[in-house]
Amino acid sequence: MSIAGIGVVSSYGWGRESLWQGLMGGKPAARLYPGYGLGRDQHAWVGRIPDGGDPAHGGGLFGRAVYAAAAEAIADAQGRGWRRAGRTVGLVHAFTLGDVADWRDFYRRDEGHRRSRDYLRMLPSTPISVVMQEFGFHGPAMNVSAACSSGNAALLTAKMWRAAGLVDDVLCVTTDLSATPDMLEHFVGLGAAIADADPFTACRPFQEGTLGFTMAEASVALLLTDAVELPYARLLGGAMTNDAFHVVSVDPGHAQIIACVQRALADAGIEAADVAYYNAHGTGTRQCDAAERDVLSTVFDDRPAVAALKPLTGHCQGACAAVEVAAIALSYERETVPSAPIVAPAHPRLLNGPTPLLDGPTLKLSMGMGGNNAAVVLAPA
Repeated sequence: MSIAGIGVVSSYGWGRESLWQGLMGGKPAARLYPGYGLGRDQHAWVGRIPDGGDPAHGGGLFGRAVYAAAAEAIADAQGRGWRRAGRTVGLVHAFTLGDVADWRDFYRRDEGHRRSRDYLRMLPSTPISVVMQEFGFHGPAMNVSAACSSGNAALLTAKMWRAAGLVDDVLCVTTDLSATPDMLEHFVGLGAAIADADPFTACRPFQEGTLGFTMAEASVALLLTDAVELPYARLLGGAMTNDAFHVVSVDPGHAQIIACVQRALADAGIEAADVAYYNAHGTGTRQCDAAERDVLSTVFDDRPAVAALKPLTGHCQGACAAVEVAAIALSYERETVPSAPIVAPAHPRLLNGPTPLLDGPTLKLSMGMGGNNAAVVLAPA
């Protein structure tokens, strides 16, 4: 299958062009917001989605972001010649925590009491039902969750649906709007997120002095089909594994992460030497850096160029893989590979800001809490 449509709502703004211009500009999307910290009296560096969207598509920002990303991806694909008529279209929505802000208000402000119609919009089934109704899709529709690897999991679910003959096309939407004070407090407590340092100080994947990630939000939609002559990118294959080691920590042996990458390459039908780019999970945590350096040396002999985006986009949790897949797909069309600027001594293959595109596939790795590993292989159309 190929990526034929892209829709993005990110902390850079509403629309895929906002994401692309932000990546090309080389400045982090995060900024200082008040109301964070243990006493909710501090500022924190966070990449939050700005208010926007059409209230007709949801009273909360979560539902509006899901709809906006989906609608943009569909319109983009239609502009490339995609037509829904006569095709079975499914929808996979990947998320981790759902509408965190609205559930918080449901308990704290409304004390669990709302009109039924207002309660229904909080359910995970509602945003995807709204999209299915609006666009007349009748294929399977479901939510999937694999922590921070959810975006890749959505793509692989779409690939399996197609292989099973359940669909012709799939709209993959991945949403995470969980950069609330409550959530950030616990990610900081876990030693993963950094709230009191700017993104280039905190998040330095494959560089010296890295501390952790800046928390962020996004909703991304990717329309997968083979019914467009000039798509952005082809999905060659992928794989998933689980460390079965710890609910948070990475298995220090990295065996299942390495196996995931190797199986993804085999599923794509390519060799490690064929890969031009390694798009990193790149959270900037020490565990993640150690694991990905091991992948690069063990599987790839440190050959591919390494792109790392989270110092710019922030870590969008359940939506992080989809943000990065969208950037990969756009890079093929625009012949420029985005990556964050280098700010400290770095891995020799790490890209220093945007660079001209070289021919060849990209392997995108994601790792999530609970030991979830997912890798996909993308190639120019």
